[in-house]
Amino acid sequence: MAHFFTADTHFADDPVRRFFDRPFASVEAMDAAMIARAGVVGPDDDLWIIGDFAACESDAGRMAAQAGFAALPGRKHLVRGNHDPDWLVRALPWASVHDLVEIGIGERRFVLCHYPLVTWNGARAGAIQLFGHVHTRWRGAEGQVNVGVDQWDFAPVTPDQAELEALMLPPSRLHQMAEGVETVAE
Repeated sequence: MAHFFTADTHFADDPVRRFFDRPFASVEAMDAAMIARAGVVGPDDDLWIIGDFAACESDAGRMAAQAGFAALPGRKHLVRGNHDPDWLVRALPWASVHDLVEIGIGERRFVLCHYPLVTWNGARAGAIQLFGHVHTRWRGAEGQVNVGVDQWDFAPVTPDQAELEALMLPPSRLHQMAEGVETVAE
């Protein structure tokens, strides 16, 4: 069993496709590409969707959300985002649903929340915060990684990829201030 992370799929959400200039000719092409790129997830793997799974305000959107869910491989967990309505939580057979969750994978700790946090449980001990929500606007900072599809070529992220990215990103001044770390004035 392996774990994979993604966020901000926005299945059936043509306004998001256009606003963030996603490189697909149609929302159907976007949805198909995300499903194809999720093919790395096996049937016994855990796929953590860290918010904003689908656009669901219409019957067509609800049907597309259900179709996208059914087409994605693995056990699907939802960490709710601002575009995940109650009906979506109730109607789809999620393995689990959370607003924020901490998981351990081997010796590594991950804190999953749709929104980027200033600080999180275990930050000083190396826990990595995974988030979405900001699409193309911010990749993250040391110790926290945007796993949104807009940042990762519309494919899920492995724990190893997330950990490497968390080590390579620059420190966050806000995180340092919240943790009481002295910062040098620029």
